[in-house]
Amino acid sequence: MSELSFEQMLEDSVKTIRNGEIVQGTVIDVKDDEIILNIGYKADGIITKSEYSNDASLVLTDAVHVGDSMEAKVLKVNDGEGQVILTYKRLAAEKGNKRLEAAFESQEVLKAPVTQVLDGGLCVNVEEARVFIPASLVSDTYEKDLSKYADKEIEFVITEFNPRRRRIIGNRKQLLLAEKAEKQKELMERIHVGDTVTGTVKNVTDFGAFIDLGGADGLLHISEMSWGRVENPKKVFNVGDEVKVLIKEINGDKIALSMKFPEENPWLSAAEDFAVGNVVTGKVARMTDFGAFVELAPGIDALLHVSQISREHVAKPSDVLSIGQEIQAKVVDFNGEDKKISLSMKALEAPAEEATEE
Repeated sequence: MSELSFEQMLEDSVKTIRNGEIVQGTVIDVKDDEIILNIGYKADGIITKSEYSNDASLVLTDAVHVGDSMEAKVLKVNDGEGQVILTYKRLAAEKGNKRLEAAFESQEVLKAPVTQVLDGGLCVNVEEARVFIPASLVSDTYEKDLSKYADKEIEFVITEFNPRRRRIIGNRKQLLLAEKAEKQKELMERIHVGDTVTGTVKNVTDFGAFIDLGGADGLLHISEMSWGRVENPKKVFNVGDEVKVLIKEINGDKIALSMKFPEENPWLSAAEDFAVGNVVTGKVARMTDFGAFVELAPGIDALLHVSQISREHVAKPSDVLSIGQEIQAKVVDFNGEDKKISLSMKALEAPAEEATEE
């Protein structure tokens, strides 16, 4: 026996390894379900597929090749067959945990792909360390279906780190809220009362529509949707519609919007269009016991008093008129300052009746 082989045998026989020890090895064979490593010990090291990765779809022979150098952790020095059982994924997870601990302490923004979508949230892996993001921390709004996040790369911060209890919690909501606050601040510095801006309809209710202005939402109340009358906002707007709106009021973080643009105010030309003596056409918009309100143009209603409906006695406007009915009447009074117009149908009847009497 040569001196070299004797020294090698002596070194191998003297060298010891222990459970939990980290060893360096070279891949000498790769099978479908295990990797065999030369770790400079009297026995080779074995890494099973399940101890290499949590990804069941992984093809081991594609991921690892003969000659690769690998670091692994000893799970069992002797598996009963004289082999050393190693783990690659647990060592990687330990390193990943150190990475996550540092990110937790510094509140570093991490980016990783979603590896699993659960009913209660999302799982992501950072260097083989598992992070759970609860559904309540995935978004700044409630999302019932999280499937759209499958395999997508997302950003988050670690807000709870307790590896002993296997609680490493990620938070994406915190980033979204911070981003939203920054955009809101920028928007508030940019807009002023009287500005005309473009936004997107985010939500429509019975009382109005919420418009996304690109950093904050503004409320477009039903009374500010048109110079005319809007009965139901849902018949006028759809979510996703792009609209041009006027900044009417800013109160703290609340923004009131309007689509009643001053230059489109129908009262600007009302003095000429509805001057006293003009004969006009309009539609009965609503009625009371004392008269009917007639819409002459979007945003301009005139009062037809019950005494001015006919030379005949009319007890109630609803006895002779109906909502939506088109009528002709004469303007008998115009008050532009108070935005009041009075009409008379009786005034149109008078000449004919006077002629009959003659």
